[in-house]
Formats: sequence, structure tokens, C-alpha cells
Amino acid sequence: MAYATTNPYTGETIKNFPSATDAEVALALDRGDAAFGNWKSTPIQQRIAILQKAADLLRANSEEYAKLLTLEMGKLLGEAQAEVELSAAIFEYYVENAERQLAPEKLPSKDPVVTEAWLVHEPLGIILAIEPWNFPYYQIARIIAPQLAAGNVVVLKHASNVPQSAALFEKLMLDAGLPVGGFKNLYATREQLETIINDPRVHGVALTGSEAAGAVVAAQAGKALKKSTMELGGADAFVVLDDADIDKAVKWAVFGRHWNAGQVCCSSKRIIVVEEVYDAFLEKYKASVAVLKAGDPMDPTTTLAPLSSQSAADDVQKQVEDAIKHGATATVIGAAIPERGAFVQPVLLTDLTKDNPAYYWEFFGPVSLVFRAKSESEAIEIANDSPFGLGGSVFTQNIERGRQVAAQISTGMVYINHPTAVKADLPFGGVRRSGYGRELIGLGLKEFVNHKLIGVTDIDGQF
Repeated sequence: MAYATTNPYTGETIKNFPSATDAEVALALDRGDAAFGNWKSTPIQQRIAILQKAADLLRANSEEYAKLLTLEMGKLLGEAQAEVELSAAIFEYYVENAERQLAPEKLPSKDPVVTEAWLVHEPLGIILAIEPWNFPYYQIARIIAPQLAAGNVVVLKHASNVPQSAALFEKLMLDAGLPVGGFKNLYATREQLETIINDPRVHGVALTGSEAAGAVVAAQAGKALKKSTMELGGADAFVVLDDADIDKAVKWAVFGRHWNAGQVCCSSKRIIVVEEVYDAFLEKYKASVAVLKAGDPMDPTTTLAPLSSQSAADDVQKQVEDAIKHGATATVIGAAIPERGAFVQPVLLTDLTKDNPAYYWEFFGPVSLVFRAKSESEAIEIANDSPFGLGGSVFTQNIERGRQVAAQISTGMVYINHPTAVKADLPFGGVRRSGYGRELIGLGLKEFVNHKLIGVTDIDGQF
């Protein structure tokens, strides 16, 4: 596995990094275990103080952090700055809430023998995080903030195309005062990952990535009897009902599909519009997508970024070609994209039928799948006709109606009048082939802790 920084806009490889040696992996685990021995007993007030310092450093150096994101994976500079702020906000969420969420819970018991019962939440040890390139900082923050707050330590295997972002985040945590071994970035190979998972000092695996990667890692974790959480792909439905505010729905659909160049697991990939407003919506949607400007992601006037790599762009283009071969209609939207850079021309795919395999695919780029629904019930049926179950959206001016429709959509998240969002204080995760487990808030905090029962009983009582 080659770790390298390659600018997606210019195609220039800027720096290469050697993969970790087996000795470096062993040292990381030794240091992680040693750090855990002290970190688990460090008062939580001291642990969260380090998280606050990390948040402060992120904000103080936001421009530096953001530019590196744009350089390595190509996202718009404004979006990179927003990701830096989101990462800081996640740290602060646990500063404000972790102590309360980890407090022992007194349990009621009807048995008179049990005089007291408490549930305490204890850290386990080293947690392995395997993260993708589309949100290099956010993906790290949403695993290490809760795990460090809980008293665990983390070893990171990041995507091979964002090595400098991974290294900079390790430096961030050291600068914030985290002890050596508390968080370690490793340029690990796939073979080394299985070694790490099998190490008895490693107690859990958190992966965000593709279905294929998730299936392999989940199997390895299961074989080693280690808990895992999987945040995988998505093909979120964006449902537009007949009473929706069309102009606002269009605005959010364009954003929801094209932010981060469409490379978001929870982006609005399948736009489902009831037939009463379908034509009006589609006309306005195409016109709004057409004004997106592809170009240098460092330029604040650019509104459509390149994809993370030329291979990623080629993969999306191949998917479009295959969809057309199986009967889909493709409408190219907007001005021609630059000849230089890993760009994909925005494309609208319609006439997708169930016998077309593309009907069920995830497109990780600026490709919009648009479906005409005869009714609200058919819109719900189309939304649920997917192997994925990450997020979704319902657009309506009747909030109660929106709640009722949202309740019928089988996903981990549904937003009313907004694309599926990423927020510091709301949970994230899905069902079916979108994975399992939850990240963020108290749910993420307690994914990798020992929920220990401590019971006090009457010594003279019966069993």
C-alpha cells in the first residue's frame, strides 16, 4: 500500500511515505498499551482538558489545517475550513458532556437481597480506527474524541492518499498534551491490520469505508472476538413531496448531492420526486447544477471540486457508462469541466429501472439519480428499495407529514427539509449494508467501554 500526497487538481505527487515496518507496528502497540495503563486512571477532567486544547489549536490554525485537506484530497477550501471547525466542535461536545455521560448509573432492583446496584463504564484499552479520505480530520475526531474521553487509546490507519493530514492530527494531539501512545498514526499495510486486530491488547475496531473493506475487517474482528463498528456506504434518498417548497428543495438537493464533489457516504444520491412537482423540480434542479463552477479548489469562487484522485474519477465515469449500457438516460449538466484535474462532469441519470444494476449502486461523485414517484407511498417504496440504509431526507411544508414519512424510511437517520447532515451533537450511523454501530454523542462514547455491574447484596440473603 503506497502512502502518498498527490494533488487531485494538478495530478502532481508531492511526497511519498514508506509503509510502517513490523517493528514500528509492534512499538505502537507497546506504547499504546503503556499509555493506556496511565490514561485510564487519569481523572476525566484532565482528559477532557486535552480535548479542549486540541479544539483551541484547530481553531487557532484553521487555515493551515484546511489547506492541507484541500491539497491532499481536493475539497473546496471553504468546505475544508468547515471540516476543521466541525472537528473542533466534536472535541468540545465531549468536553461539555463526557463526564456526565460516563457517570455511574444507579440501577433499580426488585430483589430485596440487592441493596444497591450500579452500572459503571470502564475503558478497555487500544482501539483501532480505520478511516477514509473524504473527511480526513472529521473521521479522526469523531472516533478519538469519545474514545480518549472514555479512557481508551487509539491507533489510526488512515487512507493512503491523506498521509500528511493523518500525521498532522497526531501532532495536534501531542501538542495538546496527550501522552505519547495515546493516539498513534500508522502507515500500516492491510496485512499488518490483521496482526493489530489479533493483538490481545486491542479491544475494538472502528471502520469507516467501503462495503468491501468493512466485510474483510468485520470478519477479522469477529474471528478475533473483537467488537467492531462499521460506517459504510450509502445511497440516501432525497424525497420531495407534492407540498414541498420547490425552490428550497432544489437548493438543498444541489448542495446535498454536490458538496465534497459528491464524495459523501450520506449525500443525497437518489432524488425521488412525486409526479405532481417532478417536472418543475427537475427543470430547476438542472438549471441550478448548471451554474456550478469546476476549478481550483483553493479558489473561493470554485463551487465544484475535483474528486480525490484520477482513479476515483475514472471509476465514477465507468459506472455512468455501465448505467447507460443497461438503459439509463444520462443528461450532462453545466459547462465543460477543466481538462486538468480529477474532475467528473455533473450527470443526471433518469429512466433507471430495477433490472438496471445501477439502480442499486452508490455513485461517489457528482452523479444524480432522479426518480419519478406516482405517489407518496411509491416514493417511500423507492426510498426503501436499496441495499443501503444510512440517511435520507423528506421535503414537505407539513412537518407532521414529514415525521410520518420519515418513520417509514428504513435508515439510521432521516432529516426533514434538509439533506442528511453531520453535526457534532447528533449521532451518525446506519443499518443493512451501511453498517452498524453509532458514532458521536453518548452512543459513540459507549461503543467501546465495559458496562460493568457492581452489585451490593445482603450477605445473609438468599441467592
